[in-house]
Amino acid sequence: MNRTRLTMGLMLTTALAAPALAQDDQPYQLDEIVIYYGALEPRSADKTAQAVTVLSKKDMERSGETRLSNLIAQTPGVGILARGPMGAQTGFTIRGVSQNYVKVLVDGIDVSDPSAPQVATDLGRLNTFNFDRVEIMRGTQSALYGGSAVAGVINLDTPRPTEEGVSQSVALELGSYKTANFAYNFGWKQGDDELSIQLSKIYTAGFSAADEKDGNTEKDGYKADRVSLRAQKRVSDNLLIGFAGFAQNDRGEYDETAFDPVTYASYPVDGTPDEVTDAKTRGARLFAQFETGPVSQEVALSYFRLDRHTAGSTALYGPTYYDYVGKRRKFEWLGHAEIGSGKASFGFDRTLENYTSNSTYGGSDAFTSVTGIFAEYAFAPVEGVNVIASARHDQLSSFGDQTTGRLGVTWRAAPDTLLKVSLGNGYRAPSGYELYGPYGDATLRPEKSISGDFGIEQKFGAHTLTATLFRIDVKDLIDYADPAYYQTSGTATRQGVELGMKGPITGNIGYSLGYTYLDKKNPSGLSSGSTWNSAFGRHTLTAGIDAKVTDTITLAADMRIVTDRQDQPDYGLLNAQMTYDLGSGKEAYLRIENVTDTDYQLWPGYGTSGRAAYVGLRARF
Repeated sequence: MNRTRLTMGLMLTTALAAPALAQDDQPYQLDEIVIYYGALEPRSADKTAQAVTVLSKKDMERSGETRLSNLIAQTPGVGILARGPMGAQTGFTIRGVSQNYVKVLVDGIDVSDPSAPQVATDLGRLNTFNFDRVEIMRGTQSALYGGSAVAGVINLDTPRPTEEGVSQSVALELGSYKTANFAYNFGWKQGDDELSIQLSKIYTAGFSAADEKDGNTEKDGYKADRVSLRAQKRVSDNLLIGFAGFAQNDRGEYDETAFDPVTYASYPVDGTPDEVTDAKTRGARLFAQFETGPVSQEVALSYFRLDRHTAGSTALYGPTYYDYVGKRRKFEWLGHAEIGSGKASFGFDRTLENYTSNSTYGGSDAFTSVTGIFAEYAFAPVEGVNVIASARHDQLSSFGDQTTGRLGVTWRAAPDTLLKVSLGNGYRAPSGYELYGPYGDATLRPEKSISGDFGIEQKFGAHTLTATLFRIDVKDLIDYADPAYYQTSGTATRQGVELGMKGPITGNIGYSLGYTYLDKKNPSGLSSGSTWNSAFGRHTLTAGIDAKVTDTITLAADMRIVTDRQDQPDYGLLNAQMTYDLGSGKEAYLRIENVTDTDYQLWPGYGTSGRAAYVGLRARF
């Protein structure tokens, strides 16, 4: 049974309290540059009508989180659904809409799994040590990114050099559950020429994925090795070429599924032997940027492949195995030109996806393609007002054409007041598995959505208040009822409000507060396994504080309270961290997760970490 809880709030630890940091080191700057891959030029936040959260490397270090899922759970609109410790399958939601409707990119490479029943990204295997920047866009993005961007887009950037010459850094963390996490970064930069390499490794013995309070004691561990590479070269004044790529091998243990003999309801239990998933992930992207007359252009080729082998058992069916291979190839062309009083962006892309699977119960395979053309025009009709209009048309190989659009407007109503409004439509295409798998239906059509945001940012001296109203409606949902997937009628709705406040208490102490209300409405007749029936918190309250107590010691704490989680109990979490500046670019830290040792679940039957302690060292040289 698929259930999800939604945890939403604002980033909990900030640098507002640290006067030694430059202003542009602080999160949520109004003029923070937002990077969009594949459809837009970089644009400052006060000209972006979308609700966007950007987390820098400093933000990640201040939070102390090493699981990427835990980090983004502290941001507005994001909820996490983890089935156990690091490495366990981890879904997520944005504004109550599941990972099936969110596109995730690493250095511009789409990393969703084409071989999954619904094409989506599993966050359980991603480590914050591997990224320098996280960008979370909330609201429909299909007019820019095509299908599967109904609820939003998450962009992840791997490390790249920011200073001329050679730079290096290391990060090491040791702690509870026999966890060891390590990353080494090498960077070189000379003008526009860059090279960056990262090597990382993580190991943890973990804890039982099936909740220990139900008598499960078998630990479920995880280990991963990853290498990332980014490079670019200025060949001439008119040509810049570049490459980004990564490779990861990992192995994670999980718990088997048992079934109630009367109701046949499923639940996790310890199994013998350990259930294991081995995965190999590869991604690469080549690009070239150049100008032809008044048009600046970029062409890119990207490749993604994920191989998964799962071996385990179930109490009902005995030993099982699954082998999956998912591949994606994509070509992109993007142009920019000044037209009239505004800037136009336009281009096309073509994506090929295929998967093959073999298992105890048989195998299947599928191939799909999408060809898209898109355009966007940004202009300022009057001073203080910015308008961005986007449109896209996709030709899908098996289920017709889709046209999407989005209109966004920002208005600087006063020096301290910014208003934002956006409206757009989107779609999620049926996956290859839903179309052609053993339970597929080749007549399925894309799910369609429409969403809107209205937001305000108001400054009161050094303090900033943000508020956003949002709503998303999705129709033609794809659901499963034995023996196959089918198209439903009716509309699923998610709507709510996000509130935030941040600022300094004193010159050395800063705070952040957040509150999110989320309401849902589902059409009747959805299966219990539908992600639209996932549990989430109707109310989420967050609070964070960051204090520089001496020249070398900084203390931070954050709290998250989630209530009204449908059939799941309310819970509250408290985390704390102390950082000691060793000088010369080195610092040590101690962080405590779940200080109060709260017992809670993010997915029914699956455990979460109790109180845990970690010590770490970061050094730049």
